[in-house]
Amino acid sequence: MKIWAALRQAVIGWVMLLRSEDGWRERFSFTAAGLATALIIFVFTTFLAVAITSASIGMPSLVGVIAAMFVLALPLTSLVVVLLGTRMTLKSQEPALDVMVPATYALTAFLLAEGFLAMLGGPVVMLAWLGLAYMLYQLARSATAWTTAISAGFAVLTVVLLVAMRLALYMLSTAAAGSPI
Repeated sequence: MKIWAALRQAVIGWVMLLRSEDGWRERFSFTAAGLATALIIFVFTTFLAVAITSASIGMPSLVGVIAAMFVLALPLTSLVVVLLGTRMTLKSQEPALDVMVPATYALTAFLLAEGFLAMLGGPVVMLAWLGLAYMLYQLARSATAWTTAISAGFAVLTVVLLVAMRLALYMLSTAAAGSPI
């Protein structure tokens, strides 16, 4: 299957990226089809995460599943916002797919790691955030001509935006649940 082959190649590519080895680019497909494949895997992972976390209480309605998948997709949203913002600020002509394709696979792994760490308890989830920031930093250093500081800023800002969006949604949902209608 193409999806399994793409997933396998992405894992190999990320291992190479994290080890700063050459040849990692050959493991990813930097095309619209390659991004679509990565997004399909990401969406399937978010659905699977919703199904697993709902196992003990029952699957939510279709609207509930979509809302939960939306919240789980916030890392992807923060990545796109920060990537486009960084490119606009730097007036960079770097191809976005060079970052988006590997980063989508990294975010898929992040969702799995974060879900596992959340089951262990509270502050341990921050380890997933640190891991994601490091992966995004390594990717930015390898895939772009950005300096070390810009790559670090890109990684940190992506994770900070992710956390801020989740906190904002939590506060909105708490305020909405407490207000009388």
